[in-house]
Amino acid sequence: MTRHMRRLPGFLVIIVALIVATTGPQAWAANPFEEARIFFEYNSTDNDLGVHVALDAEDWNAVKIIHPNGQTIFEVTVRGGFKTFGLSQMFFEGAEPSLDEIALADLLALFPEKNYKFIGTRVDGTQLQSTAKLSYAIPAGPKAFAKVRGGEVTIRWEGVTKPPVGFPNRAIKIVGYQVIVGSFQVTLPASSRSVEVPEEYIKSLSPGTYGFEVLAIEASGNQTITAGSFTKP
Repeated sequence: MTRHMRRLPGFLVIIVALIVATTGPQAWAANPFEEARIFFEYNSTDNDLGVHVALDAEDWNAVKIIHPNGQTIFEVTVRGGFKTFGLSQMFFEGAEPSLDEIALADLLALFPEKNYKFIGTRVDGTQLQSTAKLSYAIPAGPKAFAKVRGGEVTIRWEGVTKPPVGFPNRAIKIVGYQVIVGSFQVTLPASSRSVEVPEEYIKSLSPGTYGFEVLAIEASGNQTITAGSFTKP
């Protein structure tokens, strides 16, 4: 207790103490986001690479992301009803420049393999703060193809164990694969090597050529897409 507080009447000292105890810590204590991720997505078919961000917290109305060098690289403050009631989830994709046009080393230099700080504020003034590591453990694209037999379509792929040629040499641990065929989407365990597209979905398609994607998902959250196609007679 300071010398000035000692001079206050006893009941005022109690009031000041209660204000500090009930408003100060609640307003400034930093709580973690429920989700705070920053990760790479590589398209091995188009040879492009981008940085994506996903975050989740209850009732936030301001958020920013701090680069390892201390620079704010993303910031948003909502207004109107959103400022009053807040938001929860947010996901965005950075532009994905072609590595045929920009050198991989130059792109990675903009996003170093370090910790990025997520800072936010809830509508009640509570502070949010989390740290997310951006990893260079980027998986190679799974070699994938479609097998069509009558009205059945099966998507098959080979397991991924290494990074793409020319990428940083990092150990790769695949935690799952995702297959997307139009509105059909499924995420499978790392041990999976094929999936049969539901026959009902295939029947709903008119004759023609359709695209599919197989994503290899690394433990860091980084993911790599391989695109392909099949033809329905």
